[in-house]
Amino acid sequence: MYSYDLLVIGAGPGGYVAAIRAAQLGMKVGVVEKEKALGGTCLRVGCIPSKALLETTERIYEVKKGLIGARVQGLEVDLPALLAHKDKVVQANTQGIEFLFKKNGIARHQGTARFLSERKVLVEETGEELEARFILIATGSAPLIPPWAEVDGERVVTSTEALSFPEVPKRLIVVGGGVIGLELSVVWHRLGAEVTILEYLDRILPTMDGEVSRAAERVFKKEGLEIRTGVRVTAVLPAGKGARVELAGGEVLEADRVLVAVGRRPYTEGLGLENAGIAPDERGRIPVDEHLRTRVPHIYAIGDVVRGPMLAHKASEEGIAAVEHMAKGFAHLDYQAIPSVVYTHPEVAGVGHTEGELKAQGIPYKVGKFPYSASGRARAMGETEGFIKVLAHAKTDRILGVHGIGARVGDILTEAALAIFFKASAEDLGRAPHHHPSLPEILKEAALAAWEKPIHL
Repeated sequence: MYSYDLLVIGAGPGGYVAAIRAAQLGMKVGVVEKEKALGGTCLRVGCIPSKALLETTERIYEVKKGLIGARVQGLEVDLPALLAHKDKVVQANTQGIEFLFKKNGIARHQGTARFLSERKVLVEETGEELEARFILIATGSAPLIPPWAEVDGERVVTSTEALSFPEVPKRLIVVGGGVIGLELSVVWHRLGAEVTILEYLDRILPTMDGEVSRAAERVFKKEGLEIRTGVRVTAVLPAGKGARVELAGGEVLEADRVLVAVGRRPYTEGLGLENAGIAPDERGRIPVDEHLRTRVPHIYAIGDVVRGPMLAHKASEEGIAAVEHMAKGFAHLDYQAIPSVVYTHPEVAGVGHTEGELKAQGIPYKVGKFPYSASGRARAMGETEGFIKVLAHAKTDRILGVHGIGARVGDILTEAALAIFFKASAEDLGRAPHHHPSLPEILKEAALAAWEKPIHL
């Protein structure tokens, strides 16, 4: 029998960060992870490998479409080398977590965890029974496969397989216009695939600010992606050497490969939650209170298995908050200050309330916008597509949300997240000095526009 202060189930960005923070606070920590490599979906088959592909294919795409002041001939894409780079990046990150576990004295148990009771957890493959004062569930999520999709992992795939196609498909259909679907669409389009995105709702990126997502749709259509919204898919299945997609109304589309990216589901199967007295809700999520505790006070849950957006950094922040509440009795997490970024080019990002949310809640607000085309740095870079908008309370001037599309806008909005975290006003952000020439000046000018008037527009 092993005894820990904290036992973490899952070593993704929520679980491993929580384990490290707990060790820093003096806890004896054990982690159960079924995969050999640490890091969870994000590091192994999600955030990190997709960003490796997005960054490298962006450079390839820039050369293809022509660099300012340069001509390039004879460009060839070495797909095996590109995929090898992706795998090397993943390996470096997972090994980094192994090092951090050793550095912080965290015990690792490889296998599948199952609750035996409120206090005991079994590691299925080894037969180890683990006991802890606190238990943290951080098992993450898995691709959602709808009943009308026949996924074979080769012709009809999830995001996992779409990271490693052995060749560039001539025609790729992506079912789902959310973040994952759009990012992978961009990767394979840049490499030469003819890509069609099918989205059931009336716009892509439906969780982002409406004005920004519609602007993104226009940009990506202009770059060559075929985007169809308001489309209901009734069947996806392998067909011969390719795949077919059937739509409501009888239309049939054919492709070399089809990516099904309609969302993710909380991963709780086989955990034996019932043995711990915990029951998921109707969406498969584990109910928690404001301190991330389940109905069993010493069992906490974080990340994709609880409410809120499925974001790696959200899981990490929740992991820290949960552990600090265990150790100190208090912790705080400002969900409004958690940004979301789509790592395409141009990037799409947002933090805080969207304009639609403010309207729905009846919150009075004012809007300040500033375009990339009016930025000296953006002009110098040849990156004049996009804008940033600041949403501030109409009476108090407090910043309620910031959203944008444009080059490096995700990095720029880190400043906006900090402003929201510290309850800053649009005037505060607009008056703060920014270096010149720089892209963050676009955010400064948008804040000035929300407060009073921008200078350079």
